[in-house]
Amino acid sequence: MSSRAATYDAIVVGAGSVGVPSAYYLAERGLRVLVIDRRPAVGQGENKAAIGGVRATHSDPAKILLCSRSLEVMRSWKERHGDEIGWKPGGYCFPVYTEAHEKALQGLLPIQRRFGLVNDWVDAETIARIVPGIRREGLRGGTYSPGDGQVSPLLLAVVLMRHAARRGAELRVGERVTQYLRDGAAVAGVRTDKGTYHAARVVVATGADAAEDGRLLGIGLPVVPDSHEAGITAPVAPFLGPLVVDLRPGPEGKTANFYFGQNHEGQIIFCYTPRQLFRGTSRESLAEFLPILAGRMIELVPRTRHLLVRRVWRGLYPMTPDGVPIVGNVPEVPGLTVAVGMCGQGFMLGIGVGQEVASLAVDGQWLLPEEAWRAIRYGRDFAGGKVEALK
Repeated sequence: MSSRAATYDAIVVGAGSVGVPSAYYLAERGLRVLVIDRRPAVGQGENKAAIGGVRATHSDPAKILLCSRSLEVMRSWKERHGDEIGWKPGGYCFPVYTEAHEKALQGLLPIQRRFGLVNDWVDAETIARIVPGIRREGLRGGTYSPGDGQVSPLLLAVVLMRHAARRGAELRVGERVTQYLRDGAAVAGVRTDKGTYHAARVVVATGADAAEDGRLLGIGLPVVPDSHEAGITAPVAPFLGPLVVDLRPGPEGKTANFYFGQNHEGQIIFCYTPRQLFRGTSRESLAEFLPILAGRMIELVPRTRHLLVRRVWRGLYPMTPDGVPIVGNVPEVPGLTVAVGMCGQGFMLGIGVGQEVASLAVDGQWLLPEEAWRAIRYGRDFAGGKVEALK
C-alpha cells in the first residue's frame, strides 16, 4: 500500500472506550479529527471485553463526576439521537453479609451524596426485593444506586464513531503507530506502518498499550495490564434489575469480589476479580474460571443454577500504580493529551473522559473541579498510591 500523508486538527490514537468518545467530542467542537487503531474495527480492544456496567458509585470525586456525565449521556441517547445502545436502567446493588462491608459502604455515602448521587443504604427486605432469589441467611442489607445502569459495549462504540464520522471524523483501522512526530518539543502528528498524518493536537487513548506509546513519546505512562475473565449466558426472562456486586471473598480462596447483571437482551453477564492478579496480556481462558464463578453465583442466588453459559472470554485492565486513570495535557510535549490507565473502568468512564479530553485539547482547561482533576492528572506522584477497593 502506498504511503499517505494528510493534515488534521487532531489525531486520536486508539478507537476504544476512551478514544472514540474523545473523537466524538473533538469533532463536535468543529475539529477535523483522525482516529487510528491497530485493530480491524472500533471497540475491538478492551471495549468489547467489558460487561457493560456503568456506575457513578465510586469513592473519589473524579470517578463520580466522570461517570455521572457518562450516565447522563447514555440514559438519554436513544431519545435524543434515535440509536439503540442497549441502555438498561436498574442501578447497582451491593448486598452485604459482614459488618466490615456494611461500615465500608456506609462510609462512602457522604462523599457520593456530596457529588449529587442518590445512593442509599437499604435493609435486607429491600435487597431481597431488588435481587429476587438472593440468599437471605446472614444478609444485613446493602447499598443501592438507582441511577446506574448497563449499556452494550459493542453497540456504543459503533454508534459514537458513526456520529463522529457524521461530524467529519475519519477512521483508519489496521494501522499501528510507529512514531510520534515532533516539531521541537511539540507533538506534530504520527507515523504509522501505512502512512504519515500531521496534527498539532494528538490524543493517546491506547488502553493496555499505553506504556509502549509512552516509550515512543519519551514520557512516563506507567500502565501495566492484568487480565480478567468474564462470561455470558443464553437469554432468560427478565428478573434482575440491577448489576449485583458481591464483595465477599470467594470460599475457594482464589477470588475477591464478583459481579453480574442481566442485560437488555435478557442475558446474564458476569465476571470476578481474581485474588492473585494475572499480569500481562494473556487472553487465554482458564479452566477454573467457570466452575468457580458458577459456584459463587449459585451460592448467592440459587435460582441461577440452571442458566446456560454461551461463552467466556478474557480482557485486560490497564492498571496504574494507584488504581486511578491518567488524564491530562503533557506540559513537556505541547499539543499532547493522554487518557490512559482506566483500570478496568474505561467503558463507564469513557464518555466523561472524552468530554474532558476535548476541553483539554482545545481550550487547555479542565471541566472537572480542581479537587477531582488533581487526582487523575498526568505527572502526579504515584508514590504509595492506593487502589480503590470497589472495582
